[in-house]
Amino acid sequence: MVTLGCARNEVDSEELAARLEAGGWQLTDDQDASVVLVNTCGFIQAAKQESIDELLGAADSGATVVAAGCLAERYGSGLAEALPEAQVLSFDDYAGISGRLDAVLAGQRWTAHEPRDRRQLLPISPAGRPGATSVHVPGHGHGSGIEDLPDGVAPASGPRVLRRRLGGGVVAPLKIASGCDRRCSFCAIPAFRGAFVSRPPQDLIAEAGWLASHGAKELLLVSENSTSYGKDVGDLRLLEALLPELAAVPGIDRVRVSYLQPAELRPGLIEVIASTAGVAPYFDLSFQHASGPILRAMRRFGDRERFCTLIEQIRRLAPEAGIRSNFIVGFPGETDDDLDELRRFLADARLDAIGIFGYSDEDGTEAATLPGQLPADEIGQRVEELAALADELMDQRAQERIGEIHDVLIEEQVDADDPGVTAGWRYSGRAAHQAPEVDGTTEVRASRQLTVGDLVRVRVSGSEGVDLVADLIDGPERGHPDLPEPVA
Repeated sequence: MVTLGCARNEVDSEELAARLEAGGWQLTDDQDASVVLVNTCGFIQAAKQESIDELLGAADSGATVVAAGCLAERYGSGLAEALPEAQVLSFDDYAGISGRLDAVLAGQRWTAHEPRDRRQLLPISPAGRPGATSVHVPGHGHGSGIEDLPDGVAPASGPRVLRRRLGGGVVAPLKIASGCDRRCSFCAIPAFRGAFVSRPPQDLIAEAGWLASHGAKELLLVSENSTSYGKDVGDLRLLEALLPELAAVPGIDRVRVSYLQPAELRPGLIEVIASTAGVAPYFDLSFQHASGPILRAMRRFGDRERFCTLIEQIRRLAPEAGIRSNFIVGFPGETDDDLDELRRFLADARLDAIGIFGYSDEDGTEAATLPGQLPADEIGQRVEELAALADELMDQRAQERIGEIHDVLIEEQVDADDPGVTAGWRYSGRAAHQAPEVDGTTEVRASRQLTVGDLVRVRVSGSEGVDLVADLIDGPERGHPDLPEPVA
């Protein structure tokens, strides 16, 4: 099994792995696998190309190749026709994935689905969606029909999602919802991921306990839009109630929320994320731009002033909070004045992590039909300029953190290959403002040996780009009443 794309896809792959093992399949890292299942990404052009390259490479091995995931769902029969080397499955095939692979291994050619707008499969009103289990939503475990599960697979009597951990490690993604009801003009994801559906809190708490029993120390809550959690069950404050419960799960040291929409970020949720013990004061905010006119063309909320006000609200509650965002440059109609607004915002916001992406047309989106399309070379120049500015500003933000005290989750020991290191131990981990994969890391220098999974208190002593260098603070263990909370 090969997983491409985001953490949401990782959860989907772990559902597929559990279903396959329950159906008698054995997952292997060997090159002589009889079937290679590629969980593809279909987000932007680069991700699509990576998925296609992976499918072609797998076909070269002589194995039967099966494409699942977003690219497969989005293009269906078109992908199967263009890429006869692979069999193409839909999200609707996930519940019966073992039987599907049995059939393709036996030489049957599976008929690929015709692409469709999955938003139309569920009621328009969010209140009508709970209980609509006839539509398979990846990562929600619908229609399992599985009684006996192998060791290491989440039981049907516990979490509803069938799951087998594939990557291990001390961080595990936990999918709290799927789909999106927003209509951003540049984004095709809702059309192939479907309408927004929340997972029940009891399922999430049970699965969090199962993940903790399998080595997870930090939960990364993922969805297409975490701020919408609970709206389909009539409770827009459900995430505020869920976070303390997840943080209280035995064995879990930290809970982190990702994919927050600024337009839906309520004061109560800000307060819970900023001040709840065990919840990382971390805000992954989907700003996308800072110019009001461009944001309106994107069918999004806000502008530079509103976003700066939001950041001020967060930092009043948690001065040390981590804030990250992604931005699209080169959107149709973007002017020099629009870029100046974005530059000013980036300079004022002091974000810990900034992603700069060039606009590209996506099939079936409104933005692809807008006037004012910019040449690719012009978009490339804007990306290069803004990315250089972002690197400089992130470096400055990391330097501002020198002297701060943080709790760092230890993820691996670093070999002492530096000639200047003559004693002690070095470890790589992440503070609360550093999300896995997408943000920086913290190198911890310790006078005693630590264990992967330890949550230790450190004082930041330096920075290297976006990464921090810190020294272990020896003293009371975490949670001791005499140990103060981290402060900036």
